[in-house]
Amino acid sequence: MERDSEENEAERSEYVVVPEEAIQFLPAEWRDALQSKLEDGRAILEAVDSDIKGLVRLINASQVMTSLSYIHQRLAKADFNLTTEAFLEHDMLTSAFVVTYVRLIDGGVGSGVSRDALPTHLRQAHDEIIEFRNKRFAHNAGHRSVDGTLDIQFGDGRFEVNVTMRMGYYIRGANEWGELVTFLNGLMFDRLTKLLERLKNKTGHDWTFPSGPPPAWIDFP
Repeated sequence: MERDSEENEAERSEYVVVPEEAIQFLPAEWRDALQSKLEDGRAILEAVDSDIKGLVRLINASQVMTSLSYIHQRLAKADFNLTTEAFLEHDMLTSAFVVTYVRLIDGGVGSGVSRDALPTHLRQAHDEIIEFRNKRFAHNAGHRSVDGTLDIQFGDGRFEVNVTMRMGYYIRGANEWGELVTFLNGLMFDRLTKLLERLKNKTGHDWTFPSGPPPAWIDFP
């Protein structure tokens, strides 16, 4: 009996998806009820269209934020020693961090973050990342962290070319970068919370978003 009760409960709570094209084939009373709910839903969504577009932009930005958090975690824990491989590993991770950070800040299809939105003590670090991106990682524009010399010598009837390159790094990233990532994670969460609350106030219905404990590599306040 207990098993039958559980099965009946499962049947009553079963979620069924009916394609809109199939509504016309339903019994009249079902069709009219579903059509009414459909029209009500459309009217509500049309009234908050701009907020939904903002939600889409925020979700796009959140994906970039997740990538930035993961890259920073990798950089902050990267092994470092005086080998070519270690230098290249830091160059790769620093490049990924800098480019992803600017992608998030500038927005594009995301929401963007203005410099003024950052805590005052982190704005210099922000400016430095922007300069890193513009002068070193996105363009070869003479960033102060990269330098080189070209030495040409002539002897025995031939020219001998020697190149010396000097590249500077923050080992495991600058100290302020972790704080920047933590702040931005909190900012994105705060924006999402406020947007869902605004949608609730405008529609009279709760708006929920999947949530759970963040991964260990997320820097969250």
